[in-house]
Amino acid sequence: MGQAVLPQRRRRSREIALQLLYALDLRTEETPASLWALQDFDEEDGVEEYARDLLEGTWNHRIEIDQMIRTHVVGWRPERMVAVDRAAVRLALFEGVVARKTPLAVAISEAMELAKQYGTEDSGRFVNGVLGKIVRAQESPSGEEP
Repeated sequence: MGQAVLPQRRRRSREIALQLLYALDLRTEETPASLWALQDFDEEDGVEEYARDLLEGTWNHRIEIDQMIRTHVVGWRPERMVAVDRAAVRLALFEGVVARKTPLAVAISEAMELAKQYGTEDSGRFVNGVLGKIVRAQESPSGEEP
């Protein structure tokens, strides 16, 4: 095992985090800790820890992340998004922008793949478009999309 295994572990961590973020969105009485306690994981080293870090970080920063979406994506409030797409966008923005745990391009690519796997036929393109608008706006000196 070595560096080559790490990306697959990270992908699995993101997959777990996405699934639990989706569940939290639908089960408003749950918290990340209470939902995590219900899980029975049997994962490789590091997968659970990174998944929990992503879950808790994304959930704890969701208001800030949702504000990024509202500010930069006209006509698409987070509440209107398909729940899986919303979870994928939030996860990518936490990992790539808020916590800067992963290069942003990697976070976006991973979010697109998760959205394609768990979302609708259009989810991958939608998630890419939303994240692209936010990134372009943040990179612009005026804070608006060029």
